[in-house]
Amino acid sequence: MIKCLIIDDEPLAREGIANYVKEIDFLALIGQCENPIEASKLMGTHKIDLLFLDIQMPKINGIDFLKTLQNPPMVIITTAFPSYALEGFQLDVMDYLLKPITFQRFFKAANKAKEYFELTHKTEKVATEKEGYFFIKCENKFEKIKIDEIYFIEGMQNYITLYTKEKKYLTLLTLKSVEQKLSGHNFLRVHKSYIIAINKVDGMEGNELFIGKNRIPVSRNYKEEVIEKVINNNLWKR
Repeated sequence: MIKCLIIDDEPLAREGIANYVKEIDFLALIGQCENPIEASKLMGTHKIDLLFLDIQMPKINGIDFLKTLQNPPMVIITTAFPSYALEGFQLDVMDYLLKPITFQRFFKAANKAKEYFELTHKTEKVATEKEGYFFIKCENKFEKIKIDEIYFIEGMQNYITLYTKEKKYLTLLTLKSVEQKLSGHNFLRVHKSYIIAINKVDGMEGNELFIGKNRIPVSRNYKEEVIEKVINNNLWKR
């Protein structure tokens, strides 16, 4: 079961979402909160897998609240304001629902959360030093990925594309979760949308890394660390 929490300052909106949740057998409603302050207290005592989060609320809006969470659960935005969609997806939300929300649209978003939940909790094999591989789901097939064959990984909202020498794989994962799972291996975040295998880098010029025929952008926030770990650690000097 996916444990859900509704955060919305409108009683009718909370009631409507709660009724939708009750209609879906893989969702379990843990609570309803009228603001993020109240929700923070509940999240401190209960494990929450999925937030249905409004944006325009008193005291603190939903986007600002989401930014304060160090390890946020899955999030589905529920709002009457379309202008926040881009910022929401930049924060890796699962979906963005505009009020009034139909059950059909709600059910589609819930199924997306279900697929991601199952992938990360059941079918995805956590990589370890001893195993050196993991499985990911690509469409209807499970693919075995050897860690030492990964060249780089590109993130696109809630999906990643994983590149090896011979092939690329598209799967429903966030770049943040992949970065955590590869921690301790020879990988480095170089951009908000890219993680690279350090030992696969062929060169660097300006704000770009070369990996085979691919050019990987390096953002300003990561450049100093990239130069230190990719170049300086293996630089021959006089």
